[in-house]
Amino acid sequence: MSGFHTVEHPLIAHKMSVLRNKETKTPLFSQTLREVAYLMTFAVTQHLDLVPLRIETPLEVADCYQLKAPNPCLVSILRAGNGLTEALLNILPEASVGHLGMARNDQTLQPEKYYTKLPSDISARQVILADPMLATAGSTVAAIDILRDHGVKDIVFMCLLAAPEGVERLRKAHPDVPIFTAALDRQLNEKGYI
Repeated sequence: MSGFHTVEHPLIAHKMSVLRNKETKTPLFSQTLREVAYLMTFAVTQHLDLVPLRIETPLEVADCYQLKAPNPCLVSILRAGNGLTEALLNILPEASVGHLGMARNDQTLQPEKYYTKLPSDISARQVILADPMLATAGSTVAAIDILRDHGVKDIVFMCLLAAPEGVERLRKAHPDVPIFTAALDRQLNEKGYI
């Protein structure tokens, strides 16, 4: 699975107008961010591997499916990605969680890693990397580089808002990583912000 995907749904479009409104207060913003993440979960997790499972129901034996072990890992680009991973954990409570701390160096304008906490078996897991915004893609590319250095092969990136410049940079650096967003902005401003 590869490519860029805008998750289109009337509820997502409505809730993105709440998130992007400068008048929205912090409690409503936080709640709405989680709600958009919930709504995106169906699309973002469609790549997860399943294995067959035979279970006994109250009436008969049934052939079902469950997520292939080990369970996926949700990786947050700190701190902003935490709201997305917390929402995903409500849907995937058995998932493991990792954190990558990235900060922009004011002199070089390049991302620098300041914190890494990943499960020891992350190379065997499917990873959903989360950050609410994909602006220049500097932090996202660096985070994926770190995950690759840890042996991760199967990565999906989830954001709420993406800029075309960031999408292009991420697609060029990691063309095999699918990008899922709730909205695509027109462009970055002169400071590289959405």
